[in-house]
Amino acid sequence: MATGTRMEKLVILTTGGTLDKDHDTFTESLVLGAENITNVPELLRIARTKYPRVQPIMSLDSLDMTDEHREQILGAVKIVPERCVVITHGTGTMEVTARYLDGKTGDKTVILTGALRPFAIGKSDAGFNVGGAVIAAQTLPAGVYAVMNGRVFNATDVHKDVQTGRFDI
Repeated sequence: MATGTRMEKLVILTTGGTLDKDHDTFTESLVLGAENITNVPELLRIARTKYPRVQPIMSLDSLDMTDEHREQILGAVKIVPERCVVITHGTGTMEVTARYLDGKTGDKTVILTGALRPFAIGKSDAGFNVGGAVIAAQTLPAGVYAVMNGRVFNATDVHKDVQTGRFDI
C-alpha cells in the first residue's frame, strides 16, 4: 500500500436505474426486477472483490424519482456508519440528485454512479463506473461527486449529454 493511503470502510447504496435493468422477453423492454434486487453483488463478484458492503434502498427508474425519494437517499447516507458512500443511480436524473445531496452529507464522501447500458445484457459500462466510484469514494475529500465515463464530476458539474450518451462538462 502506498505511503499515506489507508483503506476506508465503504458502502454501496443501490437505487435502481439502468445498471439494474434487464431485458424482459415477454414485453421486449428493459425493466427493473423485483423491489431492492440489484446486480451490484454480481458485478463485485466478477471483479473478485467482497470489500464494499451493498445495501439496496430502492429499485426505481431515475426518471420516476421525486424529491421524496432523494430525501430517502439522503437519510440512508446519513445513517450508514461508513464515511465512504457510493450510490448507484439512474443516469436520467443523476445530476438532480447530486445537486439535491450537495452540502447535506456532512463529513462523508458520496459518489453517484450508474450505467448507460444494463449490466445484465453485457457490454455494459457498469463495472468501469462502479470501480471508479469505489476508488473515488476512498480518495476524494468529503463532498458529493459523480463518476461516469472515467471522469469525476463535482455535484454542481454533473451533466448527461443525451446527444452523445456521455457525461461531460
